[in-house]
Amino acid sequence: MTDDREPAVNISGGDTGGGTAAEFDPATADTRAERVVDRLGELYWQKTYGGQDAFTCLIRTILSQNTSDKASQPAHDALIDRYDDPDRDLAAALADAEQSELAETISSAGLYNQKSEMIIGAAEEILAEFESAAGFDDFVREAAPEGVRERLLEIHGVGPKTADCVLLFAGGRGGVFPVDTHVHRIYRRLGVAPPDADHEDVRAVLEREVPAAKCGFGHTASIQFGREYCTARKPACLEDPDACPMGDVCDQVGVYPETDEVVDPSVAAD
Repeated sequence: MTDDREPAVNISGGDTGGGTAAEFDPATADTRAERVVDRLGELYWQKTYGGQDAFTCLIRTILSQNTSDKASQPAHDALIDRYDDPDRDLAAALADAEQSELAETISSAGLYNQKSEMIIGAAEEILAEFESAAGFDDFVREAAPEGVRERLLEIHGVGPKTADCVLLFAGGRGGVFPVDTHVHRIYRRLGVAPPDADHEDVRAVLEREVPAAKCGFGHTASIQFGREYCTARKPACLEDPDACPMGDVCDQVGVYPETDEVVDPSVAAD
């Protein structure tokens, strides 16, 4: 297993929550989006962001695309076990990796042929421009966030969510609110973002309306909230309107308790 500073989930309560307690007060929030994040702050403990190796974070995020943490974590651990040699740069090792061997190594993550090609291509590109994984790490931590994001998006296989996760978990940059499927669903269902907003539109709303210092927590806590309460097919409010801690600030876009129906918010808006 790897020494990864990012816990798999935000654990509610206690020092094992992955970080330190934070001050969250929904009564003083300036926007609905901030009020939601502050409410999440009453459910989950804040964790510390930044500190991960940027190249390793990039690889892990690529592996997590279109799959669960349960599937991608073993693939990440197997990759590290096979290719992370203390005497050799990891980017160099993966740039030289045999594609079929790498695909076999990460097979638990799904789409392993596609992802192995992405990883080798990213390693080759990073090695050519930054000379090493350490050089790439320096760039992610020290360059202007806008420039880092733009450069990351130029790498084949790196989309906005992957780029933002690298900025957040490796660069420790404030004001970054990565949008995955949970975040995209939740904030449109709440009515914080327009029902037909794409991932980038949702990100723009959240980064505008949530204070920079709360964005990282907002991202990870929203994912946990989506898993526990606001699931895609069976949100807690469907059976019990009082079961969801966000019930009083949610527009329930696309959720119809009277008919037991749930649709994507964009469909509800048609």
